[in-house]
Amino acid sequence: MADVAETEAVAAQGPVAAEHLIPIEQIHPNPDQPRKQFGEDDLADLANSVKEKGVIQPLIVRRVSDQTYEIVAGERRWRAAQIAQLHELPVIVRDFTDVEVLEVAIIENIQRADLNAIEEAAGYRQLMEKFGHTQEKLAEALGKSRSHIANLMRLLNLPDAVVDMVRKGELSAGHARALIPAQDPVALAKQIVKGGLSVRATEALVRNEGKPATKTSKNSTASAPEKDADTKALEGDLSASLGMKVTLDHKAGEEAGKLTVNYKSLDDLDALCRLLSNG
Repeated sequence: MADVAETEAVAAQGPVAAEHLIPIEQIHPNPDQPRKQFGEDDLADLANSVKEKGVIQPLIVRRVSDQTYEIVAGERRWRAAQIAQLHELPVIVRDFTDVEVLEVAIIENIQRADLNAIEEAAGYRQLMEKFGHTQEKLAEALGKSRSHIANLMRLLNLPDAVVDMVRKGELSAGHARALIPAQDPVALAKQIVKGGLSVRATEALVRNEGKPATKTSKNSTASAPEKDADTKALEGDLSASLGMKVTLDHKAGEEAGKLTVNYKSLDDLDALCRLLSNG
């Protein structure tokens, strides 16, 4: 709905000047576009607005060849224009590098709250893996905190089935974060969706995972205290840095503890060994 609102707001102010009108068949989406989900209802609403008012806000594109342009920002407007059967679109052509294209696409979607948590995290990972960005550099460029980026990227370490539930909107990012330390996050995720559990209930479910069911009473022994916020944050930072699940067991009042790194494959183990050797 963001594009519909923007179209109506811009229409009230007058059209934004476009540099070119380009045949719609010469415009193609960016294969690295972080946004993968486009709601059919939202597209239909936008298409109706486009039929009535046209595409008021030009797309930003970059030239790929003499008659081919790649979308940098505005893919949803392009999709709606196809539904509305427009033959040409207003565009602004910019000479962007691959890094700039991905950064602009992520920034545009984040500013409009169009990305779900998984799409946003995958976009960050693209920038880090393909272009050598660090979390600190991403935080500065995108106006986000480093902890926000680290916490989102931890979601990508969850099993594909859970990631897919977040992508489809069946689970929130808060639910997914609570499932990271779970022994069987897939089974718990199904239980959460079926029961419509809150994030707080999910956290309790993960804490009690694997424990035998016991009758509660007023005289029952209190459960072990939760990890403090600093320990959880450190676990999150280490997990994001290594790309593997890290747990810390530190007894209150003592200096010793245990750090556990869980790897999913021998390739992960080799990468961890290299990191330790280089350290």
